[in-house]
Amino acid sequence: EVQLVESGGGLVQSGGSLRLSCAASGFTSDDYGIGWFRQAPGKERERVSCTSSSGNIAYYTDSVKGRFTISSDKAKKTVHLQMNNLKPEDTAVYYCAAVRITVPLATGPLCYPLDAWGKGTLVTVSS
Repeated sequence: EVQLVESGGGLVQSGGSLRLSCAASGFTSDDYGIGWFRQAPGKERERVSCTSSSGNIAYYTDSVKGRFTISSDKAKKTVHLQMNNLKPEDTAVYYCAAVRITVPLATGPLCYPLDAWGKGTLVTVSS
């Protein structure tokens, strides 16, 4: 059974930093990547960043490019999301999920969530 557990959320002032972690277990192959998604109150879930199992492919949504960095620790089976220069609009519950990654020539890397999600961690950025 695939399990994903997020940690690292909290309250931070605008311009601050947080590091989220996603501990993964139960994967039976390397065909899956890990992605971070977020959902703010009253808004739809948004794809934030994804990384392939090899760590060689990464995706970022435009609003976080240059501020967020995704990385993976294969030995610990953990994926991190370093979030710098946080803004109030980054406030949301952040979820990690198993993802499938494609790399269309026209768009670059894209990732799609599979049916394996963590329970989420709340990030609140005050202005």
